[in-house]
This record gives sequence, structure tokens and C-alpha cells, in this order.
Amino acid sequence: MLPSIVELLHVSKVYENGKSVRALCDVSLQVRHGERVAITGPSGSGKSTLLHIVCGLDEPTSGVAKFQGLEMSRMSDDERTRLRREKIGMVFQTFNLMPTLSALENVALPLRLQGAARREAHERAAGMLSSVGMDHRAEHYLDELSGGERQRIAIARALVFHPPLLLADEPTGNLDSGTGGEILKLLAELHRCHNIAILLVTHNPVAAASCDRILMLRDGILTSVE
Repeated sequence: MLPSIVELLHVSKVYENGKSVRALCDVSLQVRHGERVAITGPSGSGKSTLLHIVCGLDEPTSGVAKFQGLEMSRMSDDERTRLRREKIGMVFQTFNLMPTLSALENVALPLRLQGAARREAHERAAGMLSSVGMDHRAEHYLDELSGGERQRIAIARALVFHPPLLLADEPTGNLDSGTGGEILKLLAELHRCHNIAILLVTHNPVAAASCDRILMLRDGILTSVE
């Protein structure tokens, strides 16, 4: 059996904003190398909180969150930032691309932040744009691109440093069904090529069905979907 890349052990998260709000309740989760796991559930059920804990943007109130066997609460802020830059790719519903940069520059940005030389970063970014079918748009800016093209570029940026884990937060949420289906096919193809683990948060039953396992998060409680 493959080792776990993500492991949450009895994780709870309570926010104190004048009153206690429990976002997660005794959540345990394992995502193994190369596995695709979908998390579904209504808005406000704790899905974003779970992703933030998985990538170290937030810490659990109780319980343990591990990445590749290392407990993230024992890491410094700099170590968690480096973890996200080097080992966790992220794709969002709103793309989160830089409008002042070209497609190529957006994809190269994580490599530049890691200290890669401009030429090397651009060569690797060009290769990744080709793998998502966007090499012909390398010099274009966001206002010249469709939603589906922007999401392909966001996926290329998330995978350009070859992370072992991709977190996808509603990656088809802002796309029509046809374009969303193309993005799901692309993710499946990239999963086959790179054998990355994918943790997908989605309201889309078609997107959830593309994964190896489906979990439901409701009122902060995580359960398996048969």
C-alpha cells in the first residue's frame, strides 16, 4: 500500500469570533500518493477550512495534520510557506492569476520564487503550457483569455514545479459544463502522466465521480460516500 501524503488525525477547528463556531469536528483523513479524493458538501460545511489545514495556511484547534509524515504544527511559518511553494500545487475557482503578467510569466512565477533563473523558469513554464494545450497563448494576458484558458494556465502554474499533491478548490465552479468537462479531462490526463495526488473540493457530482474516493463534509463532520 502506498504511503500517505496527507494525514489528518482527529482534527477539529473552532473559530472564536465573539462566539464559538466549529468548522471541523474530529476529522480523520488519509490521501495516499497518486490517489484522487473528492470532498463534497454544502457551502459553509468546512471544506475551505479543511484545505487550509492540509496546506498549512491554518492550524487545527485540536488533532494532528501531517504532510509526508511531518507534523505541520511543528513547522515554522517559513517552513510551511516553502512546503506550499515546493510540494503543494493549488488551483482555485477564481484562478488567482496575476493580470499584469503574461500566461508564460504566470506559470514561471513559482519557479522564480524558488530562485530559478529567468531562462530556466521560462523554458520549464513553456513545456508545462504545452502539456495543457496552451503553448499558443504563452504571450497573452488574462483579459485576452477565456475562463477555460485561464484555468488551464492556473493548472500549469500549479504543476510546473512537479508537486506530489494538487489541491483543487472548485476548479470548474466558474466554467460552463462543456469547459468544465474539458478541465476534468485535463486533470485526469495530468494525473496519469505525473501520478500526483489530487484532493478536489467540489459541488459538481461529475467532478466528484472522476476521483477514486468521494467524501462528504457536512457540519464539519467527514463521512465516506458509498
